[in-house]
Amino acid sequence: MFSIIWLYSLPLIVIFLFYFWKRASGHKNSQLVYDEAVASGMTEPASMHPVINHALCLGCASCVNACPEKNKNVLGVIKGKAHLINPTHCIGHGACKTACPFDAIELVFGTEKRGIDIPEVDETFQSNVPGIFISGELGGMGLIRNAVTQGVQAVDSIRKLDGTGSAQQLDLVIVGAGPSGIAAALSAMSHKLKFVILEQDSLGGTVSHYPRGKIVMTAPVDLPMIGKMQFKETTKEALMAFWEDVVKKTGLKINDRARVESISSEGNGFLVKTATEEYRSRAILLAIGRRGTPRKLGVPGEEQTKVVYRLIDPEQYRNQHVLIVGGGDSALEAAVSISEEAGTTVTIAYRSAAFSRAKEKNRNKISEAEKSGKIQVLMNSTVKQIESHKVVINTENDELCIENDAVIVCAGGILPTAFLKDSGIDVVTKYGTA
Repeated sequence: MFSIIWLYSLPLIVIFLFYFWKRASGHKNSQLVYDEAVASGMTEPASMHPVINHALCLGCASCVNACPEKNKNVLGVIKGKAHLINPTHCIGHGACKTACPFDAIELVFGTEKRGIDIPEVDETFQSNVPGIFISGELGGMGLIRNAVTQGVQAVDSIRKLDGTGSAQQLDLVIVGAGPSGIAAALSAMSHKLKFVILEQDSLGGTVSHYPRGKIVMTAPVDLPMIGKMQFKETTKEALMAFWEDVVKKTGLKINDRARVESISSEGNGFLVKTATEEYRSRAILLAIGRRGTPRKLGVPGEEQTKVVYRLIDPEQYRNQHVLIVGGGDSALEAAVSISEEAGTTVTIAYRSAAFSRAKEKNRNKISEAEKSGKIQVLMNSTVKQIESHKVVINTENDELCIENDAVIVCAGGILPTAFLKDSGIDVVTKYGTA
């Protein structure tokens, strides 16, 4: 009898042992990833990210399995509780919160150390000013899929507003022709709304400013009038070609080089002014980026024409001494692409000890380029002064003076807070809050 029980129990024992071994191994690996992130200073998420309530979490790993970046170990289970173990790789997808069966996850902006300015909106993406809606990057959603989805959902709310369909005014003015603005415009077309789309620059918004060959991360999403947008990882050029094809197929008209100067309430709607035109509309959707005005260094010599705030074409820096200032993806991508041009010498200066805001792929490229001597990397450094043919840089232990023909400052942008406040929109700084 005992032998029979043992015979049937043995497979179950083996299964349980294997399960607990695999679980312990997974916990150990998660701890290693987390320890490495802490040691390298990679602990600050770039955008919206999950905070896990360990009093509610039972360590089921549903969030880990739901994460679209699980191959990069963004989430893991340590000692029976879920943790954000690789914060800089979190893309703010939010799938983890949806997957959690115990409601143990809250999605937040910023951290205790680094606040993020966010205009407040409700669940319909309407701001505190009734009739003004915000979607995409400005609201903290950098992922293209999320921006597209928000643009569509915002229009779905706008078309239900009282006064939509009036002959005296437009139904909607869309500000911004990036992914969120384009998606919103296509949704407005499908619902036969009267609208215009205004873009201060050109089609593509922030994407159009990316360096040549930049890898763009997104996820499949349904685009109104077009269908499934299948991209997961693509290049700037392929994505821009896609948007251009969308415009051609749908006949979408974009008023580019039309910078919105003011928004004011007027009757049951708004008056929107550009430098040359005025538009009266029932509602407004702000689908603009967060960059706003480029953040400057505030050092002597910065006013020179050799100082710019984005990379247009790496070829123009051939045979030049170039300094890149910044530690995000745009800075690293600019440094790598310019270093591949003939005759260039490239230095990248960053004020922190690690490129914590950049993707692993870009960090690896910089590391390889530094080892091969193609790029000089100066961590914990700040620019002191920019001269006509030189740049003075303060480092941890010394002051360097290096030859220089061009400076590219990739220090991000200043949120268009003044414009938002002038429009009556409340902006709050979030320190790890929803």
